[in-house]
Amino acid sequence: MEFYDVREIDGYTTAIAYDNGEVDEISEHFVTGGAVRALAGGSFGFTSVDDVKQMSSAVKDAIAIAKKLDRLNPRPKIELAPIQKIKKDVYRVKKRPSDVSLEEKQRLVKDIEAALRGEGITSTKVSYSESYSHNLFRSSEGDESEYDTYRTGFSCIAVAKDGANMQMGRRSYFNVGGYEVFDQCDPIKLAKEAKEEALSLLGAGSPPGGHFNVILDQELAGVFIHEAVGHASEADTVLEGDSCLEGQLGKLIGSELVTVRDDPTRLQYGYYPYDSEGVPSQSTTIIENGVLRDYLNSRETALKFNGHPGNARAGGLMRPVVRMSNTFIDNGDMTRDEVFEGVDGIYLKGSRGGQVNTGEGIFQFNAIMGFIVKNGEIKEPIRDVSISDSTLKTLKNIVRVGNDLKFSAGRCGKAGQGVPVGDGSPHVLVKDAVVGGSA
Repeated sequence: MEFYDVREIDGYTTAIAYDNGEVDEISEHFVTGGAVRALAGGSFGFTSVDDVKQMSSAVKDAIAIAKKLDRLNPRPKIELAPIQKIKKDVYRVKKRPSDVSLEEKQRLVKDIEAALRGEGITSTKVSYSESYSHNLFRSSEGDESEYDTYRTGFSCIAVAKDGANMQMGRRSYFNVGGYEVFDQCDPIKLAKEAKEEALSLLGAGSPPGGHFNVILDQELAGVFIHEAVGHASEADTVLEGDSCLEGQLGKLIGSELVTVRDDPTRLQYGYYPYDSEGVPSQSTTIIENGVLRDYLNSRETALKFNGHPGNARAGGLMRPVVRMSNTFIDNGDMTRDEVFEGVDGIYLKGSRGGQVNTGEGIFQFNAIMGFIVKNGEIKEPIRDVSISDSTLKTLKNIVRVGNDLKFSAGRCGKAGQGVPVGDGSPHVLVKDAVVGGSA
């Protein structure tokens, strides 16, 4: 009997956006349909439909595609790791966003926008979003799962201008869950921080260039661990020969202070109880005290690396590929003050993009802003600053790890599809890091 699995999704997304105090968007989009993956020999067939009433014919189509591909281009037979028969507890939303009136949501957005305004601020933007999906999975092996997921949050931008000098401050908070996410944060305080950030950047100086001791805040260190380490630990990337972590399992690749985990069971933005192959979620320790312990795996790659599956994710009704969930540097023993103590160097905060080559193991990330640090004290601000280096060298040069782990929410792109993820870290100190200007 041919193997196949079926995913059905039914849900919606709602967006509210205000631009300079005026309504820019109020929209609602509904998502429904199904996706089928079938396996014949060494080939997968895949198809998706908008109408779940067509699932029976979709299964037949996917099987036919797999058989045809296997006949036209025979490959070694694909074996899939077994699925543990575990029924997961699923997070139950505390405040369904659909129970909150549109007027109340608009009032929240207006209040956030008002907190962004002030002297020197020339424009503002606030976006609110909520999403809900009912997820159903079943397979020809008899595995079944069913659960609901909500994700809710907001982002805001303040733009400050002084002549030709224009700078932006940003803040956001998104999490898995319903309207209760606004009990987890202070949106007004975050909006004021965005305003102050934009104004501070106006007066910030240019960065020095060269090698420095660099303290990374939780957001930038989280982005580093996601982009430079997390993607390199995805087993399909390793198999493609495009990972600097290939052949490194069991080896010391970083400082003994560094432990990196990927944990979809954490109630952060990348949470899921079952992955897109129906595998119950569990934490993966990628690096333990500097030693590479595991890659992130699908059912197909898990057998090749003697790992556990559970990291195959699909964006909507697309095919599952190996993806991260909530990826983070785990807490160390130092307080934030102890991480800073006696340091002469640079403190980098926030992320505004960058680039990574997972195969060569090199990266460059742009910080939102930075500060000169003298004898552990934060001094004058700098802007347009970046950090770049080798991934493995940076892991080995982490000499202090704080105990103030904090997550940021984002969306990760791979294979033409995006999925929600969480990145996290405490404050960390990296010795001899390469710092320069960024466009």
